[in-house]
Amino acid sequence: MRRFLLLAMAAGLSACATSPKQATGPVDNAPLSLIPMPAQVQRTPGHFQIAAGTKIMVAPGDAQARRVAGQLQGWIRQARGLTLDIVEGKPGSGGIALATEAAVKGREAYTLDVGNGGVRIAANDETGLFYGAVTYWQLLTDPNARNGVPGVHIVDAPRFEWRGLMLDSSRHFQSVSEIEHLLDQMAMHKLNTFHWHLTDDQGWRLQIEKYPKLTDVGACRKAVGPDVALTGGPDEPYCGFYTQEQAKQIVAYAAERHITVVPEIEMPGHAQAAVASYPKFGAGGKKLAVSSDWGVNTALYNVDDGTFTFLQDVLDEVMAIFPSTYIHVGGDEAAKDEWERSKTVQAKMKSLGIDDEEKMQGWFIARIGDYLDKHGRRLIGWDEILDGKVPPSATVMSWRGTEGAIKAANAGHDVVLAPSPTLYLDRLQSTLPDEPAGRPSEQTLKTIYDFDPVPPAVAADKAKHVLGAEVTLFTEYLPNWYRIQHATFPRMAALAERTWSPRADWNGFVARLPVQMARYRSAGIVPSDGAFAVAIADEASMDGKAKVTLSNQTGYGTLRYTTDGSAPTPQSTAYAGPFEVPLPTTVRANAFDGQFGLAGPRDRTIDAKSLLHRTSDELDMCGDKLVLRLESPHAVDGQRPVYKVDIMDTCWMWKGVKLDGRYGIAVTVDRLPYNYALWKDVKGIVSRKARTAAGELEVHQDTCDGPKLTTIPLAKAKDGRATLDGILPKREGTHDLCFVITGKPGPKLWVLGDVQLR
Repeated sequence: MRRFLLLAMAAGLSACATSPKQATGPVDNAPLSLIPMPAQVQRTPGHFQIAAGTKIMVAPGDAQARRVAGQLQGWIRQARGLTLDIVEGKPGSGGIALATEAAVKGREAYTLDVGNGGVRIAANDETGLFYGAVTYWQLLTDPNARNGVPGVHIVDAPRFEWRGLMLDSSRHFQSVSEIEHLLDQMAMHKLNTFHWHLTDDQGWRLQIEKYPKLTDVGACRKAVGPDVALTGGPDEPYCGFYTQEQAKQIVAYAAERHITVVPEIEMPGHAQAAVASYPKFGAGGKKLAVSSDWGVNTALYNVDDGTFTFLQDVLDEVMAIFPSTYIHVGGDEAAKDEWERSKTVQAKMKSLGIDDEEKMQGWFIARIGDYLDKHGRRLIGWDEILDGKVPPSATVMSWRGTEGAIKAANAGHDVVLAPSPTLYLDRLQSTLPDEPAGRPSEQTLKTIYDFDPVPPAVAADKAKHVLGAEVTLFTEYLPNWYRIQHATFPRMAALAERTWSPRADWNGFVARLPVQMARYRSAGIVPSDGAFAVAIADEASMDGKAKVTLSNQTGYGTLRYTTDGSAPTPQSTAYAGPFEVPLPTTVRANAFDGQFGLAGPRDRTIDAKSLLHRTSDELDMCGDKLVLRLESPHAVDGQRPVYKVDIMDTCWMWKGVKLDGRYGIAVTVDRLPYNYALWKDVKGIVSRKARTAAGELEVHQDTCDGPKLTTIPLAKAKDGRATLDGILPKREGTHDLCFVITGKPGPKLWVLGDVQLR
């Protein structure tokens, strides 16, 4: 059972309930582990415990309630091993009743009552009933429900109508079953919009019957870096697309869970896969390959009538697959180089009286918007569409911070907030050394929870234009389902609560999260535990000892540790502050909530050697141009190393090194593919004069322009991972060490893995 599988032991539940509990005692004040937290919750006396004979009841002829009853029946069977009968008739005592009632006001709203006599869920439509059933399922899978779900009265409705998640299937491809698994979890978080990014420079992923080359050509690119492990070899292309039947299957699957699928077909930029398939629709006038470079590629669509006929034909097939009101047309990062050079485009601009390429994009988007309007659909695009004139009906998705949303809402456009970096899940969520590859700007669980979808600068009378918010999963560094899970969970829960619940309660959210983490694991999800995991820091102390500091991101739980190599338990020493350990010592630590371990234990072996060792993660970058954590295509002991590097300035700093005498130095380096399209930012790449073709690693004292302590030729490493040795001249005192790689990155990139002094 892949979906919603809730093992009783994992969730701390009793699976052997045999009879309803008719308790009449005082109100149980144990916290309810609900995410998102409902708008109004009132605890009431009593409990209700389901049994084999418990019925799910719906009114005769209530088809909407009957469908939700079937879904709830399946969840209960998977959670408790009980298959409850669904019966029609007047609700009686001791059952679970679902009813559609006009008296429940509000879109997606519901009421939920639990007491000694049973459970009652009411809503004015099927979606509200579904969300009421989700809330009851959460109550049922709370460890506090071992002896029955406690009495409660809930009146609930969402704060925002757009509660979304964007998945990029262009850079890396996901299977239908993986997307369905993601939709399952969206539904159980009450998220209702799946924004599906289907086309980009790196791949066209949707079958278009009138233009088969879009997938024959556009769905394949050269495998690069770690992708080689996915394709089976360096000469095998990276390919994948969804047939129209598969896309319809996903749309139907989402609809059963009250999720709308909004497709994104990028234009006028991010068009290289399409132009590679049909060059005549491109503005550059040359043959292109599907891009394997991340970043801003410069391929643009042409602006002639033939190109618009092509785009309209594509949209016709898209609209036949996706019934959503909104069609996303991208509009972001459209580099205008090709339009500036194109005589055809310049002539078209002149005929239209347009003197600026940004305004030309506005004309382009407006023409597409008019076409969608005529077909009863609405255009939505990234905030660059504001740079030109856009249709009044256009909705703006703000990604360049919140400025686009503010401008659009105050101008009367509906807006959806998806700002970078805050809601970008390709940004890493912790600084733990076991984080995977990605962009290390550390968008933590709290960063996302603290985000309010209504920017203060939106005028009070314009706040109604804020439809909601979504998190985005751009997949350059999320090549597989495991990585997507790690990036998404539990941060999805933070976005879900902030777009549903009317009030923020960070402390309450964190306290409710451990139960949610158990639900993830029971559903076959592998979430990140970075919010609770213990970070172990050390520094040299006196008399051959080291000082150890423990912390975790949320500050939740009791940190406990051992120094004898054993696994920490709820009975291990509680951390009260920095402590000293003799050398060598292995420190292992975890965070506990009572008897429950909140994360996987982390460990660190501390000895004289480790105190003189730093990984690239532990070094500072010399600047902050474009810092990434990149994965090597080559495995070491079965694992591919990950390196932190500024791809525009290959320079690292080890600050505060206590040097006393003469040191040897061993530096691990590796060489990675340099597959980045930086457009105008390429001018910012730092180039340092190299003495040889392979380049050198230089170590400087105090600053990167300071005295050169040693030079290590990179030719010794040939073209892959290697450890290179050097000697530092005698030095005294504390100094910073700067490590720079000479030359200029591209087509490959030298990176520093770790540094060992000895």
